[in-house]
Parts: sequence; C-alpha cells; structure tokens
Amino acid sequence: MIKQRTVFRWIHIVFSIPILGYIYSPFENLPDYAGPTRYFFLPVMVLTGLWMWKGHVLRRLVSKGAIQQEAVEK
Repeated sequence: MIKQRTVFRWIHIVFSIPILGYIYSPFENLPDYAGPTRYFFLPVMVLTGLWMWKGHVLRRLVSKGAIQQEAVEK
C-alpha cells in the first residue's frame, strides 16, 4: 500500500515538471508544449493526484461492489 502511494507520488512529481516548463517557457514556444501538456501530462497528474487523495474510497466501492455482485449471483 505504501509502495503504491510512493510510485504514484513520483509519477505525479515527474509529470509536473513538463507542466512547469509549459508555464515558464517563452510565449513563442507555447504551441510546441500545448498538445502534450493538455492531453498527456495534465490528465496523468490529475488521475494520480485523485488516486492519492481518494483512492481508498474507490477501492472500498469496488470491493463492496464485488461482494454485492457475488451475493446476487448466489
């Protein structure tokens, strides 16, 4: 559990570096960074941040759903 959180934290940190480059780059270079930043780096950062913040709730919902699904099948 702690190892998974550490991995997500490092992914979150590493993927924030290009976003900082996008923010602090000269205005002429913004079109070069816009596509990958909007469609790759930012979504990965959002997903890892949400997983670190509310991942325990999602895991609980998934496990309850699996238990309820088994009860319905029996």
